Amino acid sequence: MKVLLVLYDGGKAAEEEPRLLGTIQNKLGIADWLKEQGHELVATADKEGEGSEFKKHIVDAEVLITTPFHPGYLTKEVMQTAKNLKICITAGVGSDHVDLNAANERNITVAEVSGSNVVSVAEHVVMSILLLVRNYTPAHEQIIGGGWDVAPMARHSFDLEDKVVGTVGAGRIGYRVLQRLTPFDCKELLYFDYAPLPEQAAKAINVRRVESLEEMVSQCDIVTVNCPLHEKTKGLFNKELISKMKPGAWLVNTARGAICDAQAVADAVNSGHLGGYAGDVWNVQPAPKDHPWRSMKHPLGGGNGMVPHMSGTTIDAQLRYAEGTKTILQNYLTGKAQDPANLIVENGDYVSKAYGKRDTKAEERKEEVRTDGKA
Repeated sequence: MKVLLVLYDGGKAAEEEPRLLGTIQNKLGIADWLKEQGHELVATADKEGEGSEFKKHIVDAEVLITTPFHPGYLTKEVMQTAKNLKICITAGVGSDHVDLNAANERNITVAEVSGSNVVSVAEHVVMSILLLVRNYTPAHEQIIGGGWDVAPMARHSFDLEDKVVGTVGAGRIGYRVLQRLTPFDCKELLYFDYAPLPEQAAKAINVRRVESLEEMVSQCDIVTVNCPLHEKTKGLFNKELISKMKPGAWLVNTARGAICDAQAVADAVNSGHLGGYAGDVWNVQPAPKDHPWRSMKHPLGGGNGMVPHMSGTTIDAQLRYAEGTKTILQNYLTGKAQDPANLIVENGDYVSKAYGKRDTKAEERKEEVRTDGKA
């Protein structure tokens, strides 16, 4: 059997740190295990263009394993060349790099390591909120540049206490974000989701559901996006929705870059309508050097909290998603049933509702559950 790993090149860092498992150097820790069983393993970071190693090896691979951090984009067109492909495994959470409808048509299983990133991402969201609200980044850059001028830094710095914070998506990550915000004594915690939280869970953190997204964002000082990317969330935060946000509000997105319109966000930050935008996800990864999120800046300075896609790939998270990937692969090799929580599509149908309401008859027959997930 041929297993194709599409991971990022960790370079010297991965050579020095074997726990950087999501790299071509360390291969999720499964290289020796697969070799012992006689399987062929190809690991590459080269995934772009017709001549890429990804395109070359996908044609006869039975298993594709990739991560949300350096995804091999398995489009319908690419899938048509993959004659032997049976299963796609996401080493992490978030499988929007796979054309899921096409996977159903081809009866290809798509699985991911559910829950492997939830703590890591929730912590990153809270950090991002604080660095925006407190105007941390420009103040730090001033210091390392040799300066010392408090006033321009303090004029755009606020307390998180007594602010209204809302999350789009209150699944495993969104809920944990709200939990972690509780000690900050925010004025109110809100959430938008197409299904309500269990009453006990909502009471535990004193959160209020708002049934209209437009209504929720208009009330919030800070909005955080914690829902998956699918047909109904792509471009959700466009110019129109952003215009309904409070002037000076902050927006944090660690879900998927394409949920936000890149230019609309940059324009809102550059104009000052948004106090800032932070996150680690980009609509194209790696992001091009001229991506508008690299250079956007609030008129008062700062307002840019962007980093590479790293929130869900801490060392702790890598250990979790590497172990989970091996379990999924082992189940596949031995014919053992997969944990339903890890399945996105199987046997030509959607197993997970995490990717939103869909219009197919098969989906209409399934019970709807709460929006959940990130990369």
